[in-house]
Formats: sequence, C-alpha cells, structure tokens
Amino acid sequence: MKVIKEKHSLAMRWAHWINFPLLGIMIWSGLLIYWANDEYEVMIFGHRFIKFFPEWFYNLLHIPHRLSEGMAFHFLFMWFFTLNGIFYVLYTLISGEWRELWPQKHSFKEAWLVLLHDLHLRKTAPPQGKYNAAQRIAYSAIIVMGAGSVWTGLAIYKPVQLNWLTWLMGGYHLARIWHFALTLGYVMFFVIHVIQVIIAGWNNFRSVISGFEVINEPPKPTAHDEEKS
Repeated sequence: MKVIKEKHSLAMRWAHWINFPLLGIMIWSGLLIYWANDEYEVMIFGHRFIKFFPEWFYNLLHIPHRLSEGMAFHFLFMWFFTLNGIFYVLYTLISGEWRELWPQKHSFKEAWLVLLHDLHLRKTAPPQGKYNAAQRIAYSAIIVMGAGSVWTGLAIYKPVQLNWLTWLMGGYHLARIWHFALTLGYVMFFVIHVIQVIIAGWNNFRSVISGFEVINEPPKPTAHDEEKS
C-alpha cells in the first residue's frame, strides 16, 4: 500500500534551494576574481600536469578581464550565502535535525558499504534512517566547508582589518589556497550529489521539492485477518 509521508521540512528545503543558486554565483564570481591572478598549478619535477585554468576555459565562459564585476558580485552575495548558512545551522540545532545529519560512530564504515551498494558490488545496503551514512558525512562536511569558505574569504577580503583571522588561516597566501581548494571541493560535491540523486531515484528528488515522499507500507491487518490467525 502506497503512503505519502513528510520527509523534508520547509526550512530545510528553503535553505537547500536558496543555497544552490547562491553557491553558483559565488563560484562564478570567484572565477572572475581568480582570473586576475591565476597562479595555481600542479607541477611535478618541473613538469606542469594541471593548470587552473587553461585559456580556453576562460574564453568559453567569457570570464577574461571582469575583475571589478566579479568582486562586486562576490562581496555582495557572500552575505546572503553566509546568512543562509547560519539560518540552516541554527534550524538543525533548534529542531534537533542535527541528529539525523551528523555522522555516527559507524558512519565511515557504513559509508563504504553504501558506496559498494551504489556501484552494484554489494547486494544489500546498510540500514539507514532519514539519511544513509554517506549522506551524513557529505552533508556535515558541506557545512564545515561553508564555514571554511567564509573564514578564509574574510581573511582574504580584509587581511589588515581582520589580521587575527588571516593569521589563524595561516596567512594571506595560505588562506587563498584554502579558499580555492574549497571551491574545487564544492564542484566535486555537486557532481557526487547529482549522481547520488540520480541513483536514489525520482521519489527522493520529489521529496526535496515537495517535502513528501511516497513509500510502500504493508497493509494493516484487519479484524478479519486477526480472526483467521
């Protein structure tokens, strides 16, 4: 018997869908800023393996020579990004939903089993509640990453006024590296998140929009069934 049950609250869905475009704007405007001094690359024994980013990448997205535009968007929308993050964290703490999100004692071991199940290398998935072990780790990590982006971003934005924060982040240059690495982490998270949504199916995606999911429950025994037993 199919039953409709509430899965995600309005506050959770609001924070989730607001954060998606905000993060997109932050990454896009951050690239506009980074283009002004794109110094990061991976070199081993003098050989360049990766350059962040090649010329064609900037030309494809029409990024070159838009530093002031990038700074204007980045410094404006960072406040909305920060406020949305604070709202979400406060909501999870006050509502008690953090218990469903925070990794448990065996979450890292179970996350490996979830991965094997998703890759069809294991028949059964470990038992889960509202979120499985892999989701708990990923969703908790993204909160920590968001806080890290704000702290390192402020350290870069106001290195003189917030010199104590810049010092805590390891100095201006290290704070910039952390900020850049976190941006790459967001992109990786987004790709993995979309794959997880596809694997989970339409019912799970619909619940993040409407807040409800359709589940199959065994029919409740009737008085006639009890008499038979």
